[in-house]
Formats: sequence, structure tokens, C-alpha cells
Amino acid sequence: MGKIIAIANQKGGVGKTTTSVNLAASLGVLEKKVLLIDADPQANATSGLGIDVESVEIGTYQILEHSHTPKETIIKCSAPNVDVIPAHIDLVAIEIELVDKENREYMLKKALEEAKEEYDFIIIDCAPSLGLLTLNALTAADSVVIPIQCEYFALEGLGKLLNTIKSIQKIHNPDLDIEGLLLTMYDSRLRLSNQVVEEVQKHFNDMVFDTVIQRNVKLSEAPSFGESIINYDATSKGAVNYINLAQEIIKKNSK
Repeated sequence: MGKIIAIANQKGGVGKTTTSVNLAASLGVLEKKVLLIDADPQANATSGLGIDVESVEIGTYQILEHSHTPKETIIKCSAPNVDVIPAHIDLVAIEIELVDKENREYMLKKALEEAKEEYDFIIIDCAPSLGLLTLNALTAADSVVIPIQCEYFALEGLGKLLNTIKSIQKIHNPDLDIEGLLLTMYDSRLRLSNQVVEEVQKHFNDMVFDTVIQRNVKLSEAPSFGESIINYDATSKGAVNYINLAQEIIKKNSK
């Protein structure tokens, strides 16, 4: 049965979508069967894998309102062993539409019950907010990866996110684990980057992944070509980092 991992942080620009796309592609290359769910109305994970967002007719919106099954919404992409449930701007409306629904926090969890059997890993790219979409993702997930940018405000808002995770564990999903804190956009030449790494490792110890995602031009270029970093440049620093992260996650989950 597949493990559902949400990639979440309410701060924007910390590398959530980059991590979702490239972790999914790396797990695929390591011969794991992966489903990537784009749960962000900006639909960057969808376009980042070469899918034309404008042509998306069914996707995450439809599985949340239970009008389609995950199987009916899946799109094949260029990344080996990776299926995608795409997003579209209409996903913005789902927050309003779910408000009056009974068990609104469990819509995604219920929709993914069957799909769990088909995949080794299901990766959910969350929106940069703590709204109903992210709440659905965290209620459905077995664990959460929290990307943290190596910059001055890195730890700002992390406490709020950890409190949200605690309350979800208490009310909706007692089995939700923190898979790990992932340091992103690391630049070894900057003293600040090194200080953030030290701070996070000092405060959170074992919760922090050994793998650190370094700042990398190829990593920034890949989405504009609709490719994961693995397809775009498998020898780049970014590709090596994400393969290492995927191996770390596989090892952690094979115990």
C-alpha cells in the first residue's frame, strides 16, 4: 500500500513545487510507482511536468468534489513511473464549495482510498496557505515534508505550521507523521545559509533530512521546459540532491 506524503509550508517560494515534482521524478527513476497530486490552484506542478494547464478538464477539483475517481483524472507525463492528477485555476473555488459540506476535511482522504493500492508513493503538492485544500492534504497524508528556505525568515511561520499539524493529529489524523524538514535553496558561500542550517539542525535534530537542496540554476530552468530536473539535466547538482532525498525517504520507509 502506498505512502501519502504532503509537501507543505504556508510560506510561498520555499521550494514546495520544486520538491514535489523532483522528488516524484526521483522516486520514479528509482523504480517506485508514484502519483503526484497538484493541490495548488497555481498549478505549477502540472505545468512543471509539461502538461498544458489550459487543456486540463478534470483533475484535483473533481476528485475533491467526488464527481470523478483518481483513475479518471490521471495524466501521463514524461517522468518515468510517475502519474499526475493535474490542477487548474478552478481549484480556487473548491475552498468555498467545501465549506458547507459534511466531513469537508476528509474529501481527499476518501477519494484516495482506492489509489493507495496502486502506488508506492503518493506526493501531494500543497498550496502556500493553511486553508481547506492544505487541511484536506494533511488529513489524507501519512506524513508531511516541510521545505525550509535557507534565508533569514526561514523559521518564521514554522511554529504556526507545526501547531496546525499538531491540531490535525489531534482532531483529524492521529497517524500523521513529520517525514522531515527539508532545507532548500542552500548556498554554501553565504554565511546566512550556513547559519540557518545550523539553527534548524540544532533545534530539530533528527527531524531534519541529511540531504540539503542546493541553489542550482538548472533546477530553476527545468520547469520552463516542462521537465523534472532528472529529465532536464540528470548530472546537475539539483538532480543529485533530489535523488539523494528520494533514497533517504525510501530507506526511512523500508525499516
